Amino acid sequence: MSSWPWRALGYLSSGALVVFLIMGAAMNGMLFTEKLPGYAQLVVWVLLSAVLGMPIGAAERLRLRIVDGDPIGNPHMALDEPGLKAWLRLRIGEAATWREFSYTIALTAVLPLIDFGGVLLVGSVVILIAAPFLEPLVDLGPLIVFGYWEVATSLDRVLLVLLGLALLPPAAYMVTALAAVRMSFVRLLLAPRESESAARVQELTRSRIRLTDAFEAERKRIERDLHDGAQQRVVGLIMTLGLLEHGLQEEQSDRARLVGKARKEAEGVLAELRELIRGIHPQLLTDRGIAVAVTEVADRSPVPVHVDIILPQRLVSAVETVAYFAVQEALTNVVKHSRARVAQVTGRREGNHLVLRVGDDGVGGALPKGGHGLQGLADRVAVVGGGIKLFSPPGGPTELVVELPWRTPDSA
Repeated sequence: MSSWPWRALGYLSSGALVVFLIMGAAMNGMLFTEKLPGYAQLVVWVLLSAVLGMPIGAAERLRLRIVDGDPIGNPHMALDEPGLKAWLRLRIGEAATWREFSYTIALTAVLPLIDFGGVLLVGSVVILIAAPFLEPLVDLGPLIVFGYWEVATSLDRVLLVLLGLALLPPAAYMVTALAAVRMSFVRLLLAPRESESAARVQELTRSRIRLTDAFEAERKRIERDLHDGAQQRVVGLIMTLGLLEHGLQEEQSDRARLVGKARKEAEGVLAELRELIRGIHPQLLTDRGIAVAVTEVADRSPVPVHVDIILPQRLVSAVETVAYFAVQEALTNVVKHSRARVAQVTGRREGNHLVLRVGDDGVGGALPKGGHGLQGLADRVAVVGGGIKLFSPPGGPTELVVELPWRTPDSA
């Protein structure tokens, strides 16, 4: 009465469609290679079969969801460079491609027997149940079951229906078992190996680091343009307006007042521009490192903050930047939400990690997800391969632990 036998039957029945598509592709391949020499046909067939195995493997992984609620991932690596040649070189060299090739061979030679056996089993039971009802409508000839039982009387028909109903539950279990065997075989050949999953994680990590480095380079360019370009021009404008204001100080006209107002507006723009540059990447962080930069943030905080960061050496710029903004965001949350009287920031190297701890004596109850910007902070820390831990029981105290990979300029 559950959905599993029906899902298993649908899974086995849909395998016929995949086999039909494979046979069609094989016939087209025969027409394509029939004029090639024997050894060339073999090479082309192997390559085509290997390439054909990839979409078949993808379709089978997708079709497996009919009976398996835990989907299996893609075992193939991401491309490092574009182009068909690079794609072929990578795919032909992958073990996953040849496992999919082996599965394609099994799909055309062995697995159809499992599919056909399951469908035939259920079909036979359905025929036992339906035949007595169809006989008056369709001339089926003499009904002979199991080779010797001729169904001729009404009692025979009733017994045949009862037999079909009795065999239906065992058939349902058998179909489910066949689908489970087939599912296990699919997972054996088409699921990613542990080494492939680790390689994909490593590739994603490298890609994330490359994006971080590119962002850091662009950030430095913007900071340099603002500092050496726009900021200097605003300073020049303020000096020019100041000289003009000094020359007009004897006047009590609207012109003198407008020049003075323009100079004050330019000074406000300069202050905002400097604050913007500090928000992008404080110069103090570049020159003196994370400890001094965090101390400067703590000095500006309305909540007293004790800073104790002792590190043996500087880290790479990307890690330092994430560490700085993580502490800055944490202290901002302390000021906005904690109602704390005092806070503290500590930083140490622990193993292969930089561990920063930001604590306060506030009311606690901070949420690790979706609360007070902590999810955005976790995402930013994750970009460089780090993570955060939050301890904030109701009533406090609160401690945020930020762990970042220890990467120095020499080891990066």
